[in-house]
Amino acid sequence: MEDCLFCKIIKGEIPSQKVYEDEEILAFKDINPAAPIHILVIPKKHITSIAHIEKEDEALIGRMHSVLNKIAEEQGVKDSGYRIIINCGKDGGQEVMHLHFHLLAGAKLGEKIV
Repeated sequence: MEDCLFCKIIKGEIPSQKVYEDEEILAFKDINPAAPIHILVIPKKHITSIAHIEKEDEALIGRMHSVLNKIAEEQGVKDSGYRIIINCGKDGGQEVMHLHFHLLAGAKLGEKIV
């Protein structure tokens, strides 16, 4: 997608503070963090939202969960806890129409929804 913000980050057209990268997944710090640790984990393949996952994407989504756990461990919050949020569609709070997982941690998280 030419106008997708996250696709531009993946291509290196927009800088980001990378935390993790492999051939299928990119993770970077959110520029407007809602917690002391706020990392976005995205597939490099453009998938609009969780509602647009196809059967062929199931392994990728599973790998994304493993990457989220790895990042939590590297950030030192695996045992103290963290929150993973996926917003879906405009009414669900999704601002960038490219599937992304929010990993929030680093403080006791209240009931606030990102």
